[in-house]
Amino acid sequence: MKKWYGGVLIASLFMLLILRYGLMKNPIGESYLKSLISPNASNPLEWVRAAASPAVQNPENSSQVIPTDTIVFGLFAWRNISKEEQRSLQTWNLLKDLINHAQVFSNGVEAIKGAGNAWNNLMLSVEEEKRGFTNDSLARRAKEKQCPHFLNKINATVLDNGGFKLQVPCGLTQGSSITIIGIPNGLLGNFQIDLTGEPLPGEPDPPIILHYNVRLHGDKITENPVIVQNTWTIAHDWGDEERCPSPSPEKNIKVDELDQCNKLVGKDDNRSMHFSNSRRSSMAQEGFKTRRYFPFNQGSLFVATLRVGTEGIQTTVDGKHITSFAYRETLEPWLVNEVRISGDMNLISVLASGLPTSEDSEHTIDLELLKSTPLTLHKPVDLFIGVFSTANNFKRRMAVRRTWMQYPSVRSGTVAVRFFVGLHKNQIVNGELWNEARTYGDIQLMPFVDYYSLITWKTLAICIFGTKVVSAKFVMKTDDDAFVRVDEVLTSLNRIHVTSGLLYGLINSDSKPHRNPDSKWYISPEEWPEETYPPWAHGPGYVVSRDVAKEVYKRYKKGRLKMFKLEDVAMGIWIAAMKKDGLEVRYEKEERVYNVGCKDGYVVAHYQGPREMLCLWQKLQEGNVARCCGD
Repeated sequence: MKKWYGGVLIASLFMLLILRYGLMKNPIGESYLKSLISPNASNPLEWVRAAASPAVQNPENSSQVIPTDTIVFGLFAWRNISKEEQRSLQTWNLLKDLINHAQVFSNGVEAIKGAGNAWNNLMLSVEEEKRGFTNDSLARRAKEKQCPHFLNKINATVLDNGGFKLQVPCGLTQGSSITIIGIPNGLLGNFQIDLTGEPLPGEPDPPIILHYNVRLHGDKITENPVIVQNTWTIAHDWGDEERCPSPSPEKNIKVDELDQCNKLVGKDDNRSMHFSNSRRSSMAQEGFKTRRYFPFNQGSLFVATLRVGTEGIQTTVDGKHITSFAYRETLEPWLVNEVRISGDMNLISVLASGLPTSEDSEHTIDLELLKSTPLTLHKPVDLFIGVFSTANNFKRRMAVRRTWMQYPSVRSGTVAVRFFVGLHKNQIVNGELWNEARTYGDIQLMPFVDYYSLITWKTLAICIFGTKVVSAKFVMKTDDDAFVRVDEVLTSLNRIHVTSGLLYGLINSDSKPHRNPDSKWYISPEEWPEETYPPWAHGPGYVVSRDVAKEVYKRYKKGRLKMFKLEDVAMGIWIAAMKKDGLEVRYEKEERVYNVGCKDGYVVAHYQGPREMLCLWQKLQEGNVARCCGD
């Protein structure tokens, strides 16, 4: 027995030495240890795991096993934040089991690890702010946190080996554009434009979200001029090249309804078409080379604009659309941190416009009217609306606050609205987001970095908020570029008079998974083996009854919820599973939910920018008629 006690004592001393060493190496660990013994059980950030967490296999490196506690370390450590600040974290702790499901999505572990770094940096910044600064320090930090609407560099320069770099402090958003004016020069006239993201800690090179490579004299594949588009990450190296002109024109897909490569590129130039067939034949015999159209030419001035669309980045040259590049997984435009230009070019100017910028609340006249109505925990509401948004979509959220969130039912608290936003890799963006959340009280932060393929986690969070934080009769999901006629949604739900098993929206009852690997919505047979999907409602606006939302959370906790990357289809899959288990389901189709654009009489209008949102609201105020706004 004495030997046994002696062994325990030695082991305990050994563990204490390890813990002390860990704290010396990482002082932040002290707050983590405090969280494990914190008496404040009501703190929404507190997460005490009674048993050792399972290890998560990193899908990018099968030989590396990452302990779960290490990944979530920074996310769930105890933090000294106010009750007002905690309002933005009401679903945070309820999503703690996401790490156990992270492997389902190829970038799930990466998103949670990235959020851990981002959250630690944000909280350190918040703690510094609370300790106070000198006036000079405050002014400097305020300036550093600004997200400018546009950036302009006008200075004719010949690019050296280092090239040209333009910092984009708060990323890009839909409608943002980068315009470059230059002249290809030098021996070859080749040049590259790279949109790069935030470099990961410990990694020397940042990910390339778009590599736009102009080769005026061709390459190993072709002798003709070509544009090559691609992406690069340290984990996956270069992706699949997209070439313009394409060696396989029949595979010229559409991105935002525009060709991946303009069909004119590489074709005979129109200027040679006025010659007769005999004249062209004579010219060919004499050794004349037919001129082919290419948007860039050595020694010729060009104006190229890269514009951020819904599905990808569109490039125009001298006013003509040339290429489209669909976003790739984990390489979304809001993560862009820098524009890099290199190669043989005389660069005349670079203009970045339409950049995301936050509203200065100190100069907002109607600030009190824009703040959310405080909610009492578990206070019954008729409808809870969860809005998908990304961190730097400041203007979209402000447009929603100024328009359909001003409905009397929302202002009175009968309807509650919250934005569900993942963390950003950029510290400036997270700082702006945190200030916005504190000011308006309508943001729910998610413990993961925002990637498009992880939006199903937000659907889960909306169901959690609508049933665990507030007790809503109905739960609705929408997007920050959707205009929702809240009054008409309530009227429709009252007319339907169904309080259980309901899915209301634009129902799709006969859709099939996309099996083309080039498709943005590609679904492999492993992800969904069946020929068709069960009925589901399009994402811009659908409603489920309380029992459905509650069952979603219940199944998630039990590990019985199938995680599927298309969130609106996922809800249909979940409801179908409930139906199989005996739930009586009512599918209520609403044709006035418009998945793309707007039509008069709408209940939900999608793809509406901030100006369109304000216009739609003004039309409703003027005549109480749901009329769309013209171009």
